[in-house]
Amino acid sequence: MKPVLIFRHIACEGPGYLGDFLSLRNIAYDIISIDEGDKIPAKPDRAAGLVFMGGPMSVNDPLSWIGSELDLIRMAHAENLPLLGHCLGGQLISKALGGKVTRNYVPEIGWHPVSRIMNDESQSWLGELPGQCEVFHWHGETFTIPDGATPLLQSRFCANQAFAKGNTLALQCHVEMTANMVKEWISVYENDMPEPSTSVQSGKEMIADLDKRITSLQAIAYQLYSQWLKGLNSNH
Repeated sequence: MKPVLIFRHIACEGPGYLGDFLSLRNIAYDIISIDEGDKIPAKPDRAAGLVFMGGPMSVNDPLSWIGSELDLIRMAHAENLPLLGHCLGGQLISKALGGKVTRNYVPEIGWHPVSRIMNDESQSWLGELPGQCEVFHWHGETFTIPDGATPLLQSRFCANQAFAKGNTLALQCHVEMTANMVKEWISVYENDMPEPSTSVQSGKEMIADLDKRITSLQAIAYQLYSQWLKGLNSNH
């Protein structure tokens, strides 16, 4: 099988648990480090699937690589190649497929529950997961659901938390987190954090019961990644 290509936009927002998940299944992956100037492939022909991670930038920023990633997403989607996006990555997928990315009415940062939107697609992607699950968030913008895609999750602070279209999965939330990543983000983004509020937790709140929360989060990620993997396998 060709490798999965994982696009990283800032050093602290790597594949996290997804890397462990793929490695345990002997699925090769290559990290395209945009933050280090790695070149974006002109075509997706050397990949089994494409994954887009998060980052502090906006998909609406005038950055040269954003247009290249959007073009690559469109090409891959047209070829039915599995696509997966986390936060900024989900926003890139939305924009590439005709959606819009705008400021959310509040920033959503920390551990907050998401609720399943009941439909056939959410049953396939979420399986036996509870109707409401706590996941990790760190975003100030939000995406719309592109035409032909199906919403899967919503939260109190953000109506569109996930959508699927074929073997494409776009997430607004971060299911890839490890305990070390949570701690690192608190440190890296400390100066950019809004004041704590109903939708924004303090660093202290985010690390409370962290190991237990990460264990629960990775069970959610396991379900989502396992379903995404079916698209990867059926593509070969």
